[in-house]
Amino acid sequence: MNRIHFIGGEKGGVGKSVMARVLAQYYIDRGMPFQVFDADISHGAMSRYYAEYTKAVDLGQFESADQIVEQAAETGLTTIVDMAAQASRQLERWISEAGLLELATELELGLTFWHVMDDGSDSLKLFRKLLDSYGETARYVVVRNFGRGSDFSAFDTSEIASQAQQMGVQLIDLPGLHPPTMRKIDHYDASFWAAANNTGKEHGPSLGLLERQRVRTWLNKSYAQLDRLHEGFELT
Repeated sequence: MNRIHFIGGEKGGVGKSVMARVLAQYYIDRGMPFQVFDADISHGAMSRYYAEYTKAVDLGQFESADQIVEQAAETGLTTIVDMAAQASRQLERWISEAGLLELATELELGLTFWHVMDDGSDSLKLFRKLLDSYGETARYVVVRNFGRGSDFSAFDTSEIASQAQQMGVQLIDLPGLHPPTMRKIDHYDASFWAAANNTGKEHGPSLGLLERQRVRTWLNKSYAQLDRLHEGFELT
């Protein structure tokens, strides 16, 4: 079964695009074929960093959004959709009016909703809203982004976390990368592979020796989380 991964979190600044970029780099480094749809029109991170794999779509325009399912069904490729902030209403309307949940079953197309969160209370409320929207008709992954928070105890001890566990929702941690290093990567418009490996002027601006090693270490820790998820959950 091929699968569509909607990388969201609804709030701005929680690291949705960073998670999407890490997942794309994971597929590349693991030799797993995939495609990307960039639904974040204002930022377009995936179109910048992974352009060769990415098409832009507008979830507010059904004809544009329809490409996601049509291409996933036609190509059989695992699909990443990088969501914009405050896009859940558009997504829910598109899914509802297209009868996508029923069609996905017919097409044997899996749907996974990723909720990338910081350690603020809004992320808990928004996750509850996500579960209320789709219930047990889809799969979910919660990402505690330690690049956007350090104390997730409010979530860990919450009623919604217990409900999620009972529903089989998967939980992973995205480690934090040294903020100045991440800012350099974004300033250089570099993929995470380029950030970790490019040296010298022939490749354009590059990170320093220890910065590159820092990125490799961060990616390895992130990949360990995704490997664990993939073993029992199937990311493809």
